[in-house]
Amino acid sequence: MRGDLELEMETARLRLRPSAPDDVSELHLLWTDAGVRRYLWDDEAIPRERAAEVVAASRRSFAEGGFGLWVLQPRDGAEIIGFCGLRRGEYTHGQLELLCGLLPRYWGRGLAAEACRAVLDHAFRRLACERVLGITDAPNTASVRLMERLGMRYEHTLPIHGRESLVYSARPGESGSVESRVYTAEPE
Repeated sequence: MRGDLELEMETARLRLRPSAPDDVSELHLLWTDAGVRRYLWDDEAIPRERAAEVVAASRRSFAEGGFGLWVLQPRDGAEIIGFCGLRRGEYTHGQLELLCGLLPRYWGRGLAAEACRAVLDHAFRRLACERVLGITDAPNTASVRLMERLGMRYEHTLPIHGRESLVYSARPGESGSVESRVYTAEPE
């Protein structure tokens, strides 16, 4: 696997690091929070085993492709306050999709946009992606506003699990930028 240090990023207020097995308990609590799971898991309180499977799949994805789920921590703290990342889309023919979620007490501070910009920057600069998708349930207006703030453009509607989902996309040069620094195992 690529070294985790190579995949760590920092923004003005956040530290992003690849999710690890030790994060499963905190991520499970995050993913089962009523506000977070409402749109992320279609309001299902997933079992801890499912959270462990997601983290394991993310680790494999980082090893194979250089992307997965990063945990979000304040630069001056150790608490996991959210996650952000990329995955191959199940309903979009394997195209990369942007995912993000924060504990409700951190909503409304611009942290999701800050994390998403860093992950998009990683996708476009380090992975040379030509397009990244963002998908949300139509009633999730906060996610729609976030994607629009990121410079993502609406493409179409897609039915997923009987719900109307909105598909947005970002391309290099279209998303807002954020100061991020990618840390490597050795000094540059």
